Amino acid sequence: MRRDPRLEIITEAIERLIPGATPAFLAVTVTETLPGTGEQTHTWTGRPEGLATRVFTALYGRPRTEDQRSPLARAEDAKRARDIVGEAGALMAAGSALESAPWYPCRPGDLVHVHYEATPAVPAFGETYIVGDAGDGLMSLQQLAHTLPGTVEDAAGMTGCYAADAADCPVYGLWFEAGPHRLTIVRDGRPVHVGGAR
Repeated sequence: MRRDPRLEIITEAIERLIPGATPAFLAVTVTETLPGTGEQTHTWTGRPEGLATRVFTALYGRPRTEDQRSPLARAEDAKRARDIVGEAGALMAAGSALESAPWYPCRPGDLVHVHYEATPAVPAFGETYIVGDAGDGLMSLQQLAHTLPGTVEDAAGMTGCYAADAADCPVYGLWFEAGPHRLTIVRDGRPVHVGGAR
């Protein structure tokens, strides 16, 4: 499982306080000497990664430990392992997480942004969609913009694939295929789901 790069940067910054030190042999000590008491002190001693985790938690919340794969990828991995219970469980858990989200169901006017990680062939990019009213209780999902560099021809077939003319839940495909950790949903100008952060 991949660690958060922000946590890695904080840990490395602490480890580099002593140039050329071997991280495995480092310890961090924070000392408080009380004024007017002379020798009375309080100390905290720990490993650099322990201090980094405390700093990270203060800045961003607890480090993410959950699986950063989409529900569909988890289900496919379970299927390859011939684990039918794991496959069904991954899909059912994702469905429950979607339907129990406080912002669910989507509403017309919701903005949905999906972030794609860089691959060897394609740089990191994002797409933004808007939820619309398709009538008869259904909703649409129309692409507004994308940040994939290059020409329109380059982006053809790589963007807009989650657009839907009419659906019960227009974010269903994005939630299961891209994964909730890659989605940001904005309602009335306020983020109601920020998948890339706690």
